[in-house]
Amino acid sequence: MKKISILGSTGFIGSTTLKVIAAFPNRYQVVALAAGKNINILLEQIHAFRPKIVSVTDRSYAEKVKSLLPPDMEIPILFDQQGMIEVATYPDVDLVVSAMVGAVGVLPTMAAIKAGKRVALANKETLVVAGKLVMEAACSQGVEIIPVDSEHSAIFQVLQGQRREDVRRLILTASGGPFFNFGTKDLAGITPEEALKHPVWKMGKKITIDSATLMNKGFEVIEARWLFNFLPEFIEVVIHPQSIIHSMVEFFDGSILAQMSVPDMGLPIGYALAYPERLKDNVPFLNLAEVGKLTFFEPDLRQFPALELAYQVLKEEDSMGAVLNGANEVAVEAFLRREILFPEIIMVIRKTLDCHTPRKVSSVEEAMEINSWARKMAFKIVEKFYKR
Repeated sequence: MKKISILGSTGFIGSTTLKVIAAFPNRYQVVALAAGKNINILLEQIHAFRPKIVSVTDRSYAEKVKSLLPPDMEIPILFDQQGMIEVATYPDVDLVVSAMVGAVGVLPTMAAIKAGKRVALANKETLVVAGKLVMEAACSQGVEIIPVDSEHSAIFQVLQGQRREDVRRLILTASGGPFFNFGTKDLAGITPEEALKHPVWKMGKKITIDSATLMNKGFEVIEARWLFNFLPEFIEVVIHPQSIIHSMVEFFDGSILAQMSVPDMGLPIGYALAYPERLKDNVPFLNLAEVGKLTFFEPDLRQFPALELAYQVLKEEDSMGAVLNGANEVAVEAFLRREILFPEIIMVIRKTLDCHTPRKVSSVEEAMEINSWARKMAFKIVEKFYKR
């Protein structure tokens, strides 16, 4: 039985992972959970899976969780970053699912790698902030990183058994979000409610806004660069509104191999849990006749400048990824609070990047310090927009 630790258990990916695990009780055991502030969902998960260790955001939440557990359930409730790290490095764990949203997931994920744990990676910020360092650590520790994002899972699956030297390009697909073909002139009037209505996927608020700006796809380009060790010029993005083909690999003989399925995160999560096996009857089967037509479009970089920003960041020194992530987190939060307009998300990020002198980064801790600096700088820039 494979023993699982989940970082970000109450979020969309974490909750979906637990649904998959619950459907295969003879294959998996949940032994450690790390969550944020959603205590009600966490308590349900504790009762359902009986983990050996749990972590939450801070001491007050830890005390509240303890007070709500029955006396016979003596589970250590840890908190803060050290609690997350203990969940990530718990000795009795075979696989760590890194599903936290944001840079908060970077240090626990790195700790899991250093502890020699196989990682199912959904926290794309880990590779945006410190991709080179993380992959170097995984290589030196002999740790496998199995991607959970549907796009990277697709590429990972397609590359199985293939020769790297035969690959011409990686093709990431993007749904286009809720504003595909919307036009740049109308973007200023977009409300948070409109931006949160993704046409295909049901996700958390931050990643949904990132999908609307296409920053999520920009992050995925950076993620693919480090996961698969291909230079940026070998990675392309195509808009595919149906979200049936999750990504493709083109080879030098002209072949393009694609991974297709219904748009259900249960599949890449299940693949990461079971790798190198596959789970039987985990998600609905794809009916191609019902799908009927698959369409593809070039992304409009005038409408989606975030994608171009990501490629520019990859041309710079290591520190720029941490700046991009920190600024984006603050800008998205500000938009959701209605402090800035939708197009100003990218403006805040650009201004923050312009304030930073790119440099090499020697440790994940240094990358996180740069991410923190970027957040502070982005807050100052947001204040100027907000006080207009």
